[in-house]
Amino acid sequence: MAGVRNERRGGNVDAASLVLLAASHALLLPILAPAAAAADLAHGKRVFQTCRSCHVVDSDANRFGPTLKGVVGRKAASIAGFSYSQAMTEAGAAGLVWDEAALSEFLYSPKRKVPGTAMRFWGLWSQSEIDDVIAYLKANP
Repeated sequence: MAGVRNERRGGNVDAASLVLLAASHALLLPILAPAAAAADLAHGKRVFQTCRSCHVVDSDANRFGPTLKGVVGRKAASIAGFSYSQAMTEAGAAGLVWDEAALSEFLYSPKRKVPGTAMRFWGLWSQSEIDDVIAYLKANP
């Protein structure tokens, strides 16, 4: 069987080497992928500093925005005593629950996820930042 030309190294790579390379990648990918995809709690905490002027995660106290302690899995607009916007109240009444997917959409663009929300935040641009913030929120049940 003829070798495959390896332009980077200027030589040929035989079929057995390609099979060995593919097999090693197939074995290592399941081991390395979760580590690469794991959220960074410390980074999530740093990114959350943007939110701290209005929200807390370590107490049940509301600030300008509602407490986010235990927000993951909670129905939208469900904190007693907090005055939500009409849009957020309607979203909660329609069944919006803050699971990871809903939080991800909201953190990317609050006004797109809940049109008319009173939240004055443009959103996060990076999916890794969003994932890290969600991981941080989940770590504060």
